[in-house]
Amino acid sequence: MKKHGQSLDKIIERTSELKQIRKEEVHFGDLVVISTQNSVYSLRVLDNGFYLVSGGWFEQQGLSPHKIRIAGCTWGGSIIKIDIIAACGLCLEFSNRLITSPIKEFSVFPSGLQN
Repeated sequence: MKKHGQSLDKIIERTSELKQIRKEEVHFGDLVVISTQNSVYSLRVLDNGFYLVSGGWFEQQGLSPHKIRIAGCTWGGSIIKIDIIAACGLCLEFSNRLITSPIKEFSVFPSGLQN
């Protein structure tokens, strides 16, 4: 499969070069703050693959905070990397099919370091 003349394997391989946070690297209670081109989202890590999300589209729809899963990150199309929460330059996709604008930066605040 090719996207703009690149093989899928090459595209996925280059993902490892991006600043990113993998789902396995966060734990219950951790807070992930993600700034996209258009919005800011805060994600509190819950159990069983769920997150409590505030900000961005959820705030605009009056749904903040909203309990939801993260599908992964995309390049804005149908190719999705399901093992990451955020990667600079990619778009975050939630389980409701909402895809954010590209991620500019993110920060992780472990639950043990929060007030």
